Amino acid sequence: MGTSTDIARAKARRLKGMMKESDGIALGNERLKAEGRREQAEARREEALARATRAASDR
Repeated sequence: MGTSTDIARAKARRLKGMMKESDGIALGNERLKAEGRREQAEARREEALARATRAASDR
């Protein structure tokens, strides 16, 4: 973990969550909106972990 691939994967997952959230808003679907927000939060956590791992390995 901590490679550029991991960071890119997390960013893509965050984008997917943003799309789900916006679809939920457009459709008035609260479950889809919440799922998108949850996915974004998980992706932000994964990205932060990958960045921290990469920074630690660079030392």
